[in-house]
Amino acid sequence: MIVVTLNYSSWLADLIQGGKKGKKATGEKGKGGKGAGRINGHHQENGMENMMLFEVVKLGRSAMQSVVDDWIESYKHDRDVALLDLINFFIQCSGCKGVVSGEMFRNMQNSEIIRRMTEEFDEDSGDYPLTIAGPQWKKFKSSFCEFISVLVRQCQYSIIYDEYMMDTVISLLTGLSDSQVRAFRHTSTLAAMKLMTALVNVALNLSINMDNTQRQYEAERNKMVAKRANDRLELLLQKRKELQENQDEIENMMNAIFKGVFVHRYRDSIAEIRAICIEEIGVWMKLYSDAFLNDSYLKYVGWTMHDKQGEVRLKCLTALQGLYYNRELNARLELFTSRFKDRIVSMTLDKEYDVAVQAIKLLTLVLNSTDEVLTPEDCESVYHLVYSAHRPVAVAAGEFLFKKLFSQREPEEEGAPKRRGRQGPNANLIKTTVFFFLESELHEHAAYLVDSLWECGAELLKDWECMISLLLDEPLPGEEALTDRQETALIEIMLCTVRQAAECHPPVGRGTGKRVMTAKEKKTQLDDRTRMTELFAVALPPLLAKYAVDAEKVTNLLQLPQFFDLEIYTTGRLEKHLESLLRQIKEIVEKHTDTEVLEACSKTYHALCNEEFTIFNRVDIARSQLLDELVDKFNRLLEDFLQEGEDADEDDAYQVLSTLKRITAFHNAHDLSGWDLFTSNFKLLNTGIENGDMPEQIVIHSLQCTHYVILWHLAKLSEGSSRKDDLVTLRKQMRAFCMMCQRYLTNVNTAVKEQAFTILCDLLLIFSHQMVSGGREHLEPLVYSPEDSLQSELLSFVLNHVFIDQDDDTNSTDGQQDDEAVKIEALHKRRNLLAAYCKLIIYCVVEMKTGADIFKQYMRYYNDYGDIIKETMSKTRQIDKIQCAKTLILSLQQLFNEMLSELGHGFDRSSSAFCGIKELARRFSLTFGLDQVKTRDAIAMLHKDGIEFAFKEPSPQGDGGPPLNLAFLDILSEFSSKLMRQDKRTVHMYLERFMTFQMALQREDCWLPLISYRNSLQAGGDDDTMSVMSGYSSRGSSVRSKKTKPPATTAGTSAAKRKLPEVDPFLPEETSSSSEVWQQSMQTPVMMPSPHLTSTATRDPKRGRDDSYMGTPQHHQTPMDYNRRGTGLMEEDEEPIVEDVMMSSEGRMDDLNEGMDFDTMDIDLPPSKNRRERSELKPDYFDPASIMDESVLGVSMF
Repeated sequence: MIVVTLNYSSWLADLIQGGKKGKKATGEKGKGGKGAGRINGHHQENGMENMMLFEVVKLGRSAMQSVVDDWIESYKHDRDVALLDLINFFIQCSGCKGVVSGEMFRNMQNSEIIRRMTEEFDEDSGDYPLTIAGPQWKKFKSSFCEFISVLVRQCQYSIIYDEYMMDTVISLLTGLSDSQVRAFRHTSTLAAMKLMTALVNVALNLSINMDNTQRQYEAERNKMVAKRANDRLELLLQKRKELQENQDEIENMMNAIFKGVFVHRYRDSIAEIRAICIEEIGVWMKLYSDAFLNDSYLKYVGWTMHDKQGEVRLKCLTALQGLYYNRELNARLELFTSRFKDRIVSMTLDKEYDVAVQAIKLLTLVLNSTDEVLTPEDCESVYHLVYSAHRPVAVAAGEFLFKKLFSQREPEEEGAPKRRGRQGPNANLIKTTVFFFLESELHEHAAYLVDSLWECGAELLKDWECMISLLLDEPLPGEEALTDRQETALIEIMLCTVRQAAECHPPVGRGTGKRVMTAKEKKTQLDDRTRMTELFAVALPPLLAKYAVDAEKVTNLLQLPQFFDLEIYTTGRLEKHLESLLRQIKEIVEKHTDTEVLEACSKTYHALCNEEFTIFNRVDIARSQLLDELVDKFNRLLEDFLQEGEDADEDDAYQVLSTLKRITAFHNAHDLSGWDLFTSNFKLLNTGIENGDMPEQIVIHSLQCTHYVILWHLAKLSEGSSRKDDLVTLRKQMRAFCMMCQRYLTNVNTAVKEQAFTILCDLLLIFSHQMVSGGREHLEPLVYSPEDSLQSELLSFVLNHVFIDQDDDTNSTDGQQDDEAVKIEALHKRRNLLAAYCKLIIYCVVEMKTGADIFKQYMRYYNDYGDIIKETMSKTRQIDKIQCAKTLILSLQQLFNEMLSELGHGFDRSSSAFCGIKELARRFSLTFGLDQVKTRDAIAMLHKDGIEFAFKEPSPQGDGGPPLNLAFLDILSEFSSKLMRQDKRTVHMYLERFMTFQMALQREDCWLPLISYRNSLQAGGDDDTMSVMSGYSSRGSSVRSKKTKPPATTAGTSAAKRKLPEVDPFLPEETSSSSEVWQQSMQTPVMMPSPHLTSTATRDPKRGRDDSYMGTPQHHQTPMDYNRRGTGLMEEDEEPIVEDVMMSSEGRMDDLNEGMDFDTMDIDLPPSKNRRERSELKPDYFDPASIMDESVLGVSMF
């Protein structure tokens, strides 16, 4: 074989091996081409050249054109050697270690060569250059594609027409693309598609040259005979003929690639290969539209839009975007658009958000090309996506909406003065925005609409001058005025635009994390705040005056000052407008009793009362005057109201209530300690207890106001040095108020009881033992622990007001939708009540055993409170595992006793009640996870209490009969799988203490629970698949690493060293506590083999358990496999302790999803008042964190 030394050979040799080595290798190649050697672990037959192309492309450090030029030179010298280099280049780029020799190249067919290379492929790893991760492979794909493109470009004038090089390459790539080996198929398809793209560029250049030659020929032929150059005509004819021949040759090559590779691989089983094909055909149609932009090629893109993989669907959309962007091509896309438009519209709801975004952008391009294609129904399906919780989808939909509704603007006359306000060009567009917002019927999501339109329509949305003019100015002649509903919507949209401009981040639920603002964005933010302050500082007082009686409008308008730059009031000489604003706020406070309006006024005063600005003194004086008037009026009215007693009429009660509402709303955000509100409120509450006829709302707001008094007093004591007298005063007030709330727990009015309960739970939590942490030891006299009677009352309230049926807590209302909204609101209220009590359990304010009454409701009320109860169980286990286990078994015992009292001692163990308790036990068992060492003490104590309960009561049938609670052992057996192998024998020995000799011999049905439980304890030998976990086995050993086997136990290792010592955790407490015994045993050094875990991937997915509270009767006695994961709730109950088990489950779900075609997604609308997610708690308006700093409370709410 003739060996040619290429320039890039020496370059690469110098780069890899050093200059001297490279020259030596090059010299050695000249001596003998047939000598076989090894380079980088690969067999070589013709020296270093076989590796050169691959190494150069892999490193990507050289100019690709020089590499290709060197290869062309070698091809001209000996085309067989150069082609052999190119063939091996494609083979090596596929990750194959085999090398095609010269003899193979001369004597074997492509199919035989590919078969030989397949045999030499490394099957140990599924990675190959296109998929390998790492820095050195990062640019391999781009370098590989660039090499093919440059190769064709440099060969386009001669070599590709020699009917040898291209035929050989296309034949090889076609054969490789049909291989069963994924690496061959993937690499060759990419190469073939890039080769086709390069040929399309060549064909396009030939087409342009042919057109130019034809024009030159026509121009020369049209000349007069005397001026016509016949020799030039002949040259032009000859040139056109050559170009036509070359064009035919290129078309044959493209047809070969298209029919041999694309037609088969665009539906390959691998998504990456399908995506490559679709991406490249989009390039062909865009580059050479005359040849490719027709229905024969477009159909492949249309069909593939139904692909199961989002990656492929995304490539379809991006390919079409390149076509629709060019308006000159729209005429050729009419048939395709009519055929596949519905599919594109449906893809706006794709489950992959990236696909949905690109589908909306494609429809926007279609909209730009023509308005007639998309029907109103098509547009409406995109419109509502502006309310999507996923921001990229919403922004894309906002751009579509803006193009559709707001692209038409009134042209302004040249030279005419610029119109402003309601006469400006944006007036009609702002009205259109209001109309759209109202028609969408999602009135609580104006912030989402504004955020969606912000990027494309910020100029329109920040035209606050026009909005103010629409609200304040009279309509022009012939112009229709805004309705009351439209004005309300405009004010809400205006508030949202102000908030968006001032805060510069998306609304809640749509944020993507904190983003660092650029200098330009910060400058824009400052400019917007300055401009909005200058506008609204002047406009806000007349707006408040105009809409003073409308609660909804006033509430939104009063939020505007929170975003002001208050310094503008001074620098802009706007003090008179500030005085006008304060007067309007005072009048609104005097007119309204609505809580939302009063809270908005309170927050406005809080925003304006900023000591950093010079306006503080003015605002503080106005606030103090207002509060003085309110408190004096309240004390006067209250004294008269209490003196009148039963003679007080409704008007007197209304006056007291309205004044109390105003004070309470201000006390939430302002410290009113200067006014003695505790005495008057406590007197009012005490009178309500004594007389029992106090109006409901007065009591509720009085409780809330007193609560604020105590919290503000605590906040002041926590900030600095506190006097002993202040501590004593607060201690007395707090304890007296807690007793008052306890007395109100028995009130006949449900709303009053709920208010008292919520406040009481908050106070007990705040004044618990944790308040002294963080350097606040001086507050220790304030610590308050509830008495047993109070704990009992709190628990009874939860059981009577939380765990009730839905229909028992709601009053029937007109309309199904309103009724549903009322039910959801009631559910959130009950969830708040349960969460408030569960906090007391978690922070050890009440005894943990009280949680038994909560835990036993886990199955029955799973849909409503399952997440709260499960979180409570998790937190209590972190505090005290043993006490938590005792609480769990206590809850099961309570349910068992309730069942006995209902069904009697002769109940059927296949009854739904008993099966429900057993199912609950199984769910409790799953919450312990898989690490048996961590839960060893807790599980042992659980079995101890369970056994004692089972034999506690004697048999109702007399001597010889089974104990009354013996069937409880059947429930207890659900926890047997959580026992370690050694502990099962210990538990069995403890069980035998309660058994008589006759019991062991019994085989009647009534003794089956005992038999079943004993079997579950004795079945722990080789069948125990959940043996010792962390602490005895290395975390590094994984179920998936099958090559690493656990070390075999040597013959010299004694049995004692391979087993945990057997201990008795059930000794009486006076002799030794179980925890001490466990600790002693745990200190014994032991050697344990790596645990064997049963992967969920090998389990039958159909063996799921019923999710209902009343489970299916279990008649078999075979020990159950508690390792398996079922469907529904069971997956949520099992804690992800071991990564292997969780990963195998996820893999099984991936396999399941692989066979299903999910094309659509659900629209994630943000939670609203009428549609909230049950997993989210409604904001706790009685949470002291709303008015106190976290450091004051010292507790964290879960």
